[in-house]
Amino acid sequence: MTYLQFHLVFILPPLLAMAFMAGRIRPRIGARGWLPLLAVGLIAFVYTTPWDNYLVYREIWWYGPDRVVGTIGYVPVEEYLFFLLQPFLTGLFTFHVLARLPGAGAHGLRAIPGLRLEPPPERPERVRWLGALPWFLLAGVGAVGLTTESGLYMGLILAWAAPVVGFMWLYMGPSLWRMIHVMGLAVAVPTLYLWAADTVAIRNGIWEISERYTLGPRPLGLPLEEAAFFLITNVLVVVGVLLFALPGLPREMGGTGKDPVPTGRT
Repeated sequence: MTYLQFHLVFILPPLLAMAFMAGRIRPRIGARGWLPLLAVGLIAFVYTTPWDNYLVYREIWWYGPDRVVGTIGYVPVEEYLFFLLQPFLTGLFTFHVLARLPGAGAHGLRAIPGLRLEPPPERPERVRWLGALPWFLLAGVGAVGLTTESGLYMGLILAWAAPVVGFMWLYMGPSLWRMIHVMGLAVAVPTLYLWAADTVAIRNGIWEISERYTLGPRPLGLPLEEAAFFLITNVLVVVGVLLFALPGLPREMGGTGKDPVPTGRT
């Protein structure tokens, strides 16, 4: 299997399926509701490009030359494509989860049992810091990892991504707290799926992960660092999409910027 075939088999089918079903949720998201996907995709592309080039330069991960179309810098063309596809995949799933909140009123979609918004916190500043501090601590752990050989990959992941999540909690912690159940589901499902897809890719030799720069554990064949990467990047995508989307969503979907939109149903 080549890297391009990996996209065709694992990434594009669920992405296209969710895009096809997007007509049901569009009345709730609004005409400009898809702009957050574009914004997060562009930011992810710009922010990830130098970081990932450094990983390949350091031989933390590498690819089979016969598995890719070509490279730009140190990174395969298909990897740059993934910088955009993952935010679109996880971001679209986030919108589908939002549309299944009770009272969201998306056409033909049932609410997910147990999915709800939390009430606004009584102490917003406390929520901001309680949400942000664990991420800043993880960034500190990452900084320590950068000083060791086996911890280098994990250190680069945590030091690169965790501070961003921490600052987003400081910026919009009360809103994120209200959406905690949405975020949990929107992060968990794509992460589990990408863990499985990544495991298949590694077993098929599309790319390989250095044993020298990793901590060692590989549950079910997936390096711990790869699991952490997909988890934390999906957190970044979900929180980023909410950051851009909430001001334009109706209130029953956790938004703050407009009144509920008529759905045509009674």
